[in-house]
Amino acid sequence: MESLNLPAIAKTFSDEHAAWELLEELRWPNGPVCPHCGHNQKHYFLGNRKTRQGKPSPRRVWKCASCRKQFSALVGTIFERSHVPLSKWLMAVHMMCSGKNGVSAHEIARSLEVSIKTAWFVTHRIREAMKQEPLAGMLSGTVEADETYIGGKRRGSKRGRPSPEGSHKTAVVSLVSRDGEARSQVMERVTGENIGKMLTDHVLPDAALMTDELSLYRKPGQAFASHETVKHADGEYARGAVTTNTVEGFFSQLKRSIDGTHHHVTRRHLQRYLSEFDYRYSTRKMSDGERTVLTIRKAEGKRLRYQDTRQAS
Repeated sequence: MESLNLPAIAKTFSDEHAAWELLEELRWPNGPVCPHCGHNQKHYFLGNRKTRQGKPSPRRVWKCASCRKQFSALVGTIFERSHVPLSKWLMAVHMMCSGKNGVSAHEIARSLEVSIKTAWFVTHRIREAMKQEPLAGMLSGTVEADETYIGGKRRGSKRGRPSPEGSHKTAVVSLVSRDGEARSQVMERVTGENIGKMLTDHVLPDAALMTDELSLYRKPGQAFASHETVKHADGEYARGAVTTNTVEGFFSQLKRSIDGTHHHVTRRHLQRYLSEFDYRYSTRKMSDGERTVLTIRKAEGKRLRYQDTRQAS
């Protein structure tokens, strides 16, 4: 299954049994694989569990023929050890994958009829699944790099001027491959060394780098096939193919989404929101159904505990 159409979404997200069958189909297209030992030989289906009240439960449990441990499709995923019904989880995934500007935890809570705290944690777990690791599909071709500052206006400061270090604004550096993917990272300090490390982690050496005239890009830019700049200070924003308009458009969408959908994002959690925006941008050519299926498949191996969300990233 590569995509979900509207009838399939309506059936799956309203039927808990169908939701479990869909998750098993997406996670184990060739049959169950034990998440404990990795064996994919014949396993034993133990049937559906029962609730504490003795009623039939949609939870489907298997027993490994090798290590003899029990498991379900939730083990080792972002859905593990959650009391939220799987059908509501999948609906939340679809909502976050179908809106260009994202969706707030308040809207998730209203639509799924769960508490704000639960909706907030659900959205962060889904963002964990969307996260792209360094060296996983590195950027190539023409890559634009730029930095921006996220946060409200500092009282007494001039509008549009980046806030000095120590203020409430947070620096973000983004790399956007033309007709490709995006990578964004929160930076405590925007230095040539930090920018250089990010470029090395995410961009192939044969790429053509495009930046503005900021001197911090000069030394890191030497590691790539070419490095061209535009001089914004002189009113230059494009010189033939040399421009940073793509990454600046990405920043514009990012800020509109944060201001219009989430209204406020703390520095502690900003990186997770950046992962979400990077993911939606990188999969922009997919349909909503294709993006939903991909996200469900990426849920494996990315479990996020609640206490992890309370720690500074």
